[in-house]
Amino acid sequence: MSTPEKILVDANQPQATRFEPLSPKYWITFDQVGGLDELKRQARMKIIEPFKNPALFKKFNKSAGGGLLLYGPPGCGKTYFARAIAGECGAAFFNVSIHDILDMYLGNSEKNIQSLFATARAQRPAVIFIDEIDALGRKRELMRHSGLTTTINHFLSELDGVESDNENLLIIGATNAPWDVDAAFRRPGRFDMTLFVPPPDEVGREQILQGLLKDLPMDKIDYPALAQASINFSGADIKGWVDQVSEQILEEILETGQERNITQTDMHQALKNRKPSTLEWLESAKNVVEYANQSGVYDELANYLEQNPPTKKRKMGFL
Repeated sequence: MSTPEKILVDANQPQATRFEPLSPKYWITFDQVGGLDELKRQARMKIIEPFKNPALFKKFNKSAGGGLLLYGPPGCGKTYFARAIAGECGAAFFNVSIHDILDMYLGNSEKNIQSLFATARAQRPAVIFIDEIDALGRKRELMRHSGLTTTINHFLSELDGVESDNENLLIIGATNAPWDVDAAFRRPGRFDMTLFVPPPDEVGREQILQGLLKDLPMDKIDYPALAQASINFSGADIKGWVDQVSEQILEEILETGQERNITQTDMHQALKNRKPSTLEWLESAKNVVEYANQSGVYDELANYLEQNPPTKKRKMGFL
């Protein structure tokens, strides 16, 4: 199999591309992210401050940019948090799906990668966010398609900045399974920074509920009580909960012809039939922490599980 022809790209003149940054009118900051105070603190020190104080960090041989791996249960806001990091840095935000990169035709995936990085470098400071990065950076023994080798090598070359300057360019990868990401992706200079994005804590759940319910017709709501009753719920779980209540009230109004508001009782009744989607992930993560954390890379996760043990009941029965 021949190696795809190299494409020469002027970093200051991005080629025609479908990779476009998020419009500034959709930028968000940490003020729009509920809870996660410790995660915000870490992100400020490791990522945001180097963007804001480049001269200070250069004195200590530190520069803005690099690679960051966000991991945690599905639905806990990794994409939203990455957008907030970009907003805090005042950086252009490129939200990229793995399907935007991979192409069935030989050489096109490499062209997509080169186009993405060239476009982002031309608009620095910039953040490239790639969801499901494990689909590209999966451990070699777990990969089904050996044909991805050339694509992976090209991506790692762009990530290293071998032929281009990556200063003020932050590449964020998100995954639900960091233990499946190949060591080549996580070596120093690549995705060597990791941050665990946990399910929202009680304060975070209260803030998310307030944000989702604020524009809906409702009676007086006891937000702390609802937050306390929704342990281990992800942000997506909470949105699904609120959507369910809204739909039930709408159906009732259409049947009876009498409008009414959402009540505390409605919220509690709907919660009885909902379970947090994070429990299965947390159970799996507990095994990883117990048997595969010799390097300490999952210490944040270990601390979280120690303070918030999963409450999923194991099923008993015959095999």
